[in-house]
Amino acid sequence: MSCKAVLFDMDGVIVDNLPYHVEAWLLFCERNSIPLTKEVFYKELNGMNSKDTFEWFYKKEMTRAEVEVLEEEKELLYREFYAAHRKPAEGLLEFLQELRSRGIKTALATSAGPGNIDFIVDGLGIRDQFDAIIGGAEVTKGKPDPEIYIKAAALVGVAPSDCWVIEDSLQGIASGLAAGARVVGITTSHTAEELAHTQVIAPNFVDLFAKIADL
Repeated sequence: MSCKAVLFDMDGVIVDNLPYHVEAWLLFCERNSIPLTKEVFYKELNGMNSKDTFEWFYKKEMTRAEVEVLEEEKELLYREFYAAHRKPAEGLLEFLQELRSRGIKTALATSAGPGNIDFIVDGLGIRDQFDAIIGGAEVTKGKPDPEIYIKAAALVGVAPSDCWVIEDSLQGIASGLAAGARVVGITTSHTAEELAHTQVIAPNFVDLFAKIADL
């Protein structure tokens, strides 16, 4: 197997938390008189970073400071909704252990900000399972641009073509493919049919190593 690194998205991948994010977005939008439905979120916004999302809502360019105020309001709602339900995706811990035992590098590459990264990674106690972590604040172009996966691969010293990216969103899958990586599509956000352009489709991490090892 030509796999030297696995690059993980976070929301909807290492944790099945997207319903809680969506509920937080819907409540935020309701409080701020912004029209939003679940269908629009999954089609248009899932996988985007906060800045791109808020600019989509408000139809204008926004400064980082403007975004941070709005982001904190929304993320407080999300953490309140999800805290009691926080747990790793099925098979994740075993998958990470398998990769580590084989010397395969691991990186987390998420559109999330540092507060949510800490909330998940430290909440699950898995920070030591990643060789690198890169968030939305550390890239200039969010997904679907390939920048985050190109940078994540560089952080672990591996060419993108020798990486697998694990994603759930259409924006993230486009990012991984554009970076030159092979992509696993996790079916937490979309159906298998909608993820048919990925190399492997899976519901979670159970037996996933065997599936990518065969390719």
